[in-house]
This record gives sequence, structure tokens and C-alpha cells, in this order.
Amino acid sequence: MQGVKDSSGLYEVERRARHAERPGFRINELQISPTQQVPWHFHTNIQDTFYVLAGELRIFLREPKEDVRLQPGDTYTVRSGRPHLVTNAGQRSATFLVLQGIGEYDYVPLT
Repeated sequence: MQGVKDSSGLYEVERRARHAERPGFRINELQISPTQQVPWHFHTNIQDTFYVLAGELRIFLREPKEDVRLQPGDTYTVRSGRPHLVTNAGQRSATFLVLQGIGEYDYVPLT
């Protein structure tokens, strides 16, 4: 599969904001409703570090299979190349930061 440089049009979220960006690194904030998710994907060169601000987050991972639940203040890092799916694990909106780097960003969708 071919990676894309901008994944904002591939899935719907309640809100998204970019807090910082420089070559090889960026910080995004996303807010997802209880029914929204960031679909299965991976990044070729960068890792995602999730930091939960509000609500509950659930991250499903492959290679190896893992199910991670995060509360406000929790962090979790997904290494480059590892497929993951991000969902809201609660009854209200979840807000989280994603620190992405170090390297060139891409989003490789999976089915």
C-alpha cells in the first residue's frame, strides 16, 4: 500500500489541531466521539506517542496483537511499522495528543 502525507480526509473526527510542526516531528491534538475511530494504519518511518488529555482511549495493535486502554495522563508509544487502530473507549468524547516523529510522516491505510 502507498502512504499518504495528509490523512485528515481519510477519517472523521470531532476536532483536530496542529500544535507544533518542524521537519521530522509534529504534535497533533484529536478529539473523537464515542463512535469515531482512527482506522487501521501504520507509519513507515515514525512512531506515534499518544497522550490522553480527557476521556478514554483504546488502541488495538497487530504484530504482536495487543489491546491498550489509556486514561487521562497515560501515554503509549507505537513503533514505526506496527499496525494500529485508535478508538474511543468511553461514553463521552476523548481528546488526545499524538507526538509523531522522528522522521518523514506518512499514513499507510490498511483494510
